[in-house]
Amino acid sequence: MRTRITGVLTAIVTPFDKEGAVCPQRLRAQVQRQMKYENGIFCNGTNGEFFVLSLEEKRLVTETCVKEVAGKVPVVAHIGEISTATTIQLGKDVAAMGVDAVSVIAPYFVPLKQSELIYHYTAIADAVPVPVFLYNIPARTGNTIEPATAVKLAEHPNIVGIKDSAGSYESLKGFLDAVKDIPNFDVMSGPDHLAHQGFLEGCSACISGLANVSPEGVSLIWKHFRDGNLEKSKAAQDFISGLRKDLYAVAFAPAAVKKAALMLGEDVGDSRYPIVFSQDDLDTVRKVALQYSTVPAL
Repeated sequence: MRTRITGVLTAIVTPFDKEGAVCPQRLRAQVQRQMKYENGIFCNGTNGEFFVLSLEEKRLVTETCVKEVAGKVPVVAHIGEISTATTIQLGKDVAAMGVDAVSVIAPYFVPLKQSELIYHYTAIADAVPVPVFLYNIPARTGNTIEPATAVKLAEHPNIVGIKDSAGSYESLKGFLDAVKDIPNFDVMSGPDHLAHQGFLEGCSACISGLANVSPEGVSLIWKHFRDGNLEKSKAAQDFISGLRKDLYAVAFAPAAVKKAALMLGEDVGDSRYPIVFSQDDLDTVRKVALQYSTVPAL
């Protein structure tokens, strides 16, 4: 029987060096920073800038995370590619490294029917020898995994849950309601502002990009919830929701998160995709990063 993945997994950033190459040494430091607060690792996700990483780099990121974690916290690797075959190959490669599970976004750019998504995910789950999480992020892929499709795919013994990053409570609740009677199928929340509510309604875990900025703050949402202190869990959520509102007003998450981490002294480098911060943007990010650098007593 598989071990459920619960709590907080940080959608960890991929640090680059001054030449723009993936830097394993800097990545190891970020993994250790998260483990200090008992946060698990979700690598090669949106905040890891998977969309600008080569397959070789994704393997390097995953291997670095698995080795640094050494079994102390869960590691989930995102492997979603447009091609089913490429996704399967990457999945096999990272499975051999010792990840606890993989996560797979719907193929992007190409519009797909729900039947085609079922075909895609079934082929992956048949071939990859570790548990598979679906990953719903329609704003980035153009393809929505419908709750009924998740229910159908839950019949596969190797498909163990879904990460919902559609961004709305309604989407998250739709999956929670659809699978509530299905044993051993978990829902993980993606948007940082829904972590607490997700736990209240049955999510097993949250995948947090903002834990790169405030690993302690996000961890407290889970720890207080786990310990039965819902008031303190909600207070931690309010703190993180404020960070999200202020920081994401500046830029798309990966670059804003990385820049905020840099402002806090974390050596993670710049984002690879084409984004330019004005001086006003930088001033705002610095102000926000410093404002939320200290977690209030919760």
